[in-house]
Amino acid sequence: MVAKLHSRYVSAMDGFTVVGVAHNGADALRAAERLRPDLVLLDIYLPDMDGIGVLRALRAAEERDASRPSADALFITAARDAGVIRAALRAGALHYLIKPFSRSALQEQMRHVASVRTRLDKLGEARQEDVDQIFGTRPPGSRELPKGLAAPTADLVERTLRDHPEGLSASECAEVGALSRVSARRYLEYFTGTGRAEVTLRYGGTGRPERRYRWTG
Repeated sequence: MVAKLHSRYVSAMDGFTVVGVAHNGADALRAAERLRPDLVLLDIYLPDMDGIGVLRALRAAEERDASRPSADALFITAARDAGVIRAALRAGALHYLIKPFSRSALQEQMRHVASVRTRLDKLGEARQEDVDQIFGTRPPGSRELPKGLAAPTADLVERTLRDHPEGLSASECAEVGALSRVSARRYLEYFTGTGRAEVTLRYGGTGRPERRYRWTG
């Protein structure tokens, strides 16, 4: 039942297709060999083996076959043990969602995976900023911002966008974050320019398009 629910969450997203569902580790490995998915959603608790073992076996199979594309992995599980989370990270998981989580939380992580893959596909030679964005490893306070932008305000705008995955206009972001519209717009445009947010145009009754921003980083 849970697998069906998560399949519906994924299928409802633009740009994603569920190519297969497996209910134990052995079936998951056979399906991955046959279907060659871009992304695998894994639980830790499986009837025959744990999800860490599945991911390690998947990575070993990819190493044996150089022509086989590498699949990203996202854990969705009730396992909360820090050692398990550390093992998932070392096995090569992109992220780890602890149940219960909301539909929007899963979809946000799916969008993040897509964003990382797209960014890597476009990169030739990476800058440190590109690496920091992909790995999310830059310590708090060390973000390099253009002159006139402040880290606390950038963090506020980032949190505001993350809390509204459906997207916000500059005016809405300013209202939620208690900022001026001009200030909110500057930070939104900065995030858009660095690839951490995307902008879309929505047309209303006035005939003038409204710019809406959504966090992707």
